[in-house]
Amino acid sequence: MISVILPTCNDEVALAHALAALVPAAADGMVREVIVADASSEDGTLQVADAAGCRIFRGGASLGEDLSRAAALARSDWLLFLSPRAMLEPGWQREAHDFIDRVAMSPAGGERAAVFRYTRPEFGFRARFAEMAAGLRSRLFAAPNLEEGLLVPARLYRELGGHRALPRLVEVDLARRIGRGRLVFLRARAVVRRDTPQALATRGLSDSTA
Repeated sequence: MISVILPTCNDEVALAHALAALVPAAADGMVREVIVADASSEDGTLQVADAAGCRIFRGGASLGEDLSRAAALARSDWLLFLSPRAMLEPGWQREAHDFIDRVAMSPAGGERAAVFRYTRPEFGFRARFAEMAAGLRSRLFAAPNLEEGLLVPARLYRELGGHRALPRLVEVDLARRIGRGRLVFLRARAVVRRDTPQALATRGLSDSTA
């Protein structure tokens, strides 16, 4: 029913956790396949993906191009774009299934896309503020990012032209073309792990951007 697409770059540990959270949904038949779009990882990311039975797409041109080309390989009617740093909470597939059923029963042209609720596992004000800011950004500006996931009908994705080869914010660009009126905000949470210093250094980021 769902093809999950995970863009990776040196995400060995994060990917292992993200895939573990998808196992129950795969056992239920909700997740048909997982496609890992990898941008030249140098750690054990590809070994983790291979051991889990993922389909591996070797990209690296740009995030938008990698996501679009991976989506073209998908065999399901629904696509779920998700950051490997996000772990969907147990039971997420039940709410996703209900959402997909509602879309299937809606009149022609009633297609919708859905995002999950951004959550951080840490205690403290900084994590709660990040959650609040993510929620406001998504709801007010129709600008969810990959850490919140995007569950979208493959047909709608193709009609909109998919992800574009932009220098940044490719997921926000797609969400805005979907439109705020067609975005549904699910109660199920995407629990986002912060990057380790090693992973941040690999991407050339500082801890303040995590």
